[in-house]
Formats: sequence, structure tokens, C-alpha cells
Amino acid sequence: MKFNQSNIKKAKKYLDKNCCIGVPTETVYGLAANAYSNVAVKKIFKLKNRPKTNPLIVHYLDINSLKKDCLINDNFIKLYKKFSPGPITYILKLKKDSKISRNITNHSKNLAVRFPNHKMLKNLLKLLDYPLAAPSANISNRVSAVKATDVREEFGKNIKYILDGGKSTIGLESTIINLTDKPTVLRLGGLNIEKIQKVLGSKMNINITPKKIITSGQMRIHYSPGIPLQMNIVEPKKDQAFILIKKRKIKSNDYFYISKKNNLNEAAKNLYSCLRKIKNAGYKSIAVERISNKGLGKAINDRLNRASNF
Repeated sequence: MKFNQSNIKKAKKYLDKNCCIGVPTETVYGLAANAYSNVAVKKIFKLKNRPKTNPLIVHYLDINSLKKDCLINDNFIKLYKKFSPGPITYILKLKKDSKISRNITNHSKNLAVRFPNHKMLKNLLKLLDYPLAAPSANISNRVSAVKATDVREEFGKNIKYILDGGKSTIGLESTIINLTDKPTVLRLGGLNIEKIQKVLGSKMNINITPKKIITSGQMRIHYSPGIPLQMNIVEPKKDQAFILIKKRKIKSNDYFYISKKNNLNEAAKNLYSCLRKIKNAGYKSIAVERISNKGLGKAINDRLNRASNF
């Protein structure tokens, strides 16, 4: 689908009818529905086969549209001014009179919110008089979608409409920060936490594997292509798909490059497409060479670690 206003208006029609649709974001594609509608939100959980205890992220156009639902604090304003719209999600306290469906939060008093930086989605949000609940557009625990065709592969005819905005430019989900108390990282993602800490002027706690699920991306098994995956491998086994981040002299049909020059941004963008391609090619297992655990590499390794728990 080409980017035009008629496609965006068509997406709005489906959303107004409490349907779930696929939407593009700069991180990954989302499965979107009216965040004020219990009926629409329940459809998200059903389509994704997602546990009701796993809260959703809600997408807003800007801070003005957020104010009717959440309490704003100083740390949020600092980070919002620097990084939003973009790949960062904030957990804030819900206002008592908010219309947000309590199914989204698992009846918690907090809400995860994000301001997406994708032209098509921003144009869509401008037309709506409600925010969008939009977790990643994939079956729960599986590889996230970074293209419209990935969304169709996941849901087939069970999804009414997909707004095609091209391939996601970042390719990893947003970084999630809890701002209801001392700032805490709850999910590593598309924004380096070092940059966030610099703006806040202090180090943050990191709690990405809590005993109780607080937000998206914290489940032990997640982002899985559905076949065994091993990390930090030097030489793969015979007939095993081998994911590489830097060019090798040896050529092999079993080698899959997410980057050729050890570029972590490029690797993040290509990771999910690569995992999906390997699974669809019929491989029985995946080996991944060691990826530097710095910058976006931390988020990439987090995704691979959860995928390896298959």
C-alpha cells in the first residue's frame, strides 16, 4: 500500500468499529485498537494469544493528548523533550478518571505510554479521538513483525486491515522506563539507556527479569522463531543456520548476515527479518556469533537470550 490519506482514513474506519489493525512504527509493527474500548482491547489479547497479565503499551500523538489519562512528572518531561517521539516508553500513574480500558493495565494504577515517530501512524493518531493500544503485531512469544507482510504471515485473515508503512527503521521494540518512582529500566530496546541516564543525570536501576510481569517484553520466553537458538557460537553445527554480524571469508548458504561490518544499528534493524527468514527456510536450529554487549547490542542480546529459552 502506498502512503496516502485514503489508506489512513480506511484504517480509522476499522478502528472506529473496534477492530484490530496492523500499524507501522519506527520500532516494530503494532497490533492496534481503541485503548478506551474494552471490546477492542480484548480482541488484541485474543488475536495475540497474549496472557491477560501482560500489560499493553498505549500510543499517543503528543503530551497534550496524554494529559487526560496520566499524571505528568519532572523526569517524564525531561525525557519527553529529548527523546519523544521515538523508541522510548514511559510508565506513568493513571488518573482516576481516565477512560483507558483496565484490561490494558491488568487493573494496575499505572500505564505504559509511547509517542511513535512514524509519519503514517502520527497522521492516523491525529484523526482519532482516542489513543491506540498497540503491542507488537505477532502471536505472543514469537518474532516481532517489521514489515506488513510479516503481520499478514502472523495473523492471516484474522486481521481486518494492515496499514503498510514500509520496513521499520529501528527493528527492535522501545526501551521501557518506569517513572512512577525511582527511574527503572524494565525493557532494553531501541534507545540506549546511557543516553537516558545522561539526561536524567543519574544511573537507573535495571529490572528486566522481574518475578511478576510489569510490562511488555519481560517474559522469559519471547521473540522466538520457534526453533532452538544458541548464542556466542564460533563454529556452527552441520546444516545449522549461522547468524553473523561481521563478514567472513568463507562463503556458505547457511550464513545469514544481520550486518557485515559489525554495525549494531544495522544488526538491530535486520534481526527479526533474519530470524523469520531462517525459520521459513526450514532450518531446525540457529547459531549466533557473539554480539558485543554494548549500546544496542545489549537489547539485541536480550532478545536473543529470550528467544534461546525456546
